[in-house]
Amino acid sequence: MRTTTGWQADGSTTTLRRTQLKRRDLRPDDLAVRVDYCGVCHTDLHAVRGHDGEAGRPLVPGHEFTGVVTETGPAVTGFSVGDPVAVGNIVDSCGECPMCRAGQENFCHAFPTLTYDGLDRQDGSTTLGGYSREYVVRDRFAYPLPAALDPAAAAPLLCAGVTVWEPLRSLGVGPDSRVAVAGLGGLGHLAAKFAVALGARTSVISRSPDKADDARRLGAHDLIVSTDPDSMAGARDRFDVVIDTISAPHDLGPYLRLVAMDGTLSHLGHLGPVTVETIDLLIGRKKLSSAGSGGRPGTAAMLAFCAEQGITADIELLPSARVNEALDRLAHNDVRYRFVLDLSDLDGDVG
Repeated sequence: MRTTTGWQADGSTTTLRRTQLKRRDLRPDDLAVRVDYCGVCHTDLHAVRGHDGEAGRPLVPGHEFTGVVTETGPAVTGFSVGDPVAVGNIVDSCGECPMCRAGQENFCHAFPTLTYDGLDRQDGSTTLGGYSREYVVRDRFAYPLPAALDPAAAAPLLCAGVTVWEPLRSLGVGPDSRVAVAGLGGLGHLAAKFAVALGARTSVISRSPDKADDARRLGAHDLIVSTDPDSMAGARDRFDVVIDTISAPHDLGPYLRLVAMDGTLSHLGHLGPVTVETIDLLIGRKKLSSAGSGGRPGTAAMLAFCAEQGITADIELLPSARVNEALDRLAHNDVRYRFVLDLSDLDGDVG
C-alpha cells in the first residue's frame, strides 16, 4: 500500500481532521495523481454532516480535482509522468451494460464507482476522495487537462460543470434556444456560462435582485426575481429549457410555468422527492427531466469546449487547512461561486 495525507471525517463531529491515508498499489491500468486543487461540492457538505463513522467506514470527500501524473501502471499508454489531468466524481464502472457501452458510465446499471464513499470493484475497499495529496485512479477515468485552463478554476468543471453540461447538450441548446438558469450558485453560474457560450438567449432566476450584476457579468440577458410575482408572470411560457440548480427542496410549479410549449425543466440541484401538479405539465405539453454527472465522452467534450471558450468556474481558493471553514461557509451559501482547496499544504508530516 501507498501512503499519503488528507482530510478525513471524524465520526464523532462534523469536522475533518488531517491524517495519513492509504492508497492501493498501482494496478496495470492505474495512474498515481498528485492532487493540486480540489473543489468543494454541496455533496461533500452533505456527506460530512451526515457521516457517523458507522462500522469504521472512512470518509474523505472530494470528487472534482486536478493534478499531475506522478506514476503510471505498465498497461497505461495514454498518459505519461508529468501530464496535467482532471478527475471527476466517477472512477470506474462495469464497462459492459448498455449505458457503459453508450459512453454514459454515469448511468451504469451496476452503479458507477464513486470517487469517494464508493466501493472499489476489485477489492471492495471504500474509495477515499480528492481532499488528499495523492489519488490512484484507473486511467480511463482521468482526463487530459487542456493547457488553456487554469487548473484551480478548472477543478469544479469535473462535477458542477459536467452536471449542467449534460442536460444542456442532450436538450439541444444552441443559438435558437431560450434558456433560464434557476439558482446562481456553483452549478448555476456554470450553467449560465455554458448556455451563453452555446449561443442561447440566457436568463437567470434568483430570489434576490442583488444577483443582477453577476448575471450580466456571466453574459445573461436578464434577471428574473422568483420572489416577485410580476417578474415571474412576465416570464411565463418563455423558455425552451429551464435548468433548475436550486439545492433546497422547493415547489417546481412556478418554474414549470416559465417553460414554453414542448419545453423542458431539468431538475438538477435537489435530489430528493418532488411533487408535481400534472396540470403544470399538461398545459403546454411540458417535460420534467433530470441528469447527473457525465459519461467519459461527454466529460472530454466539455473540457474541450471550455478550453475553446475560455470557461472555468468562479472560485475562491483556500489552503486545504481551511477546509472546515469552507464547509461552514458553504452551508450558509457564503461563496461566489465555488470553493477550491489548494492541497500543497499537505506536503510534509501529518499535523
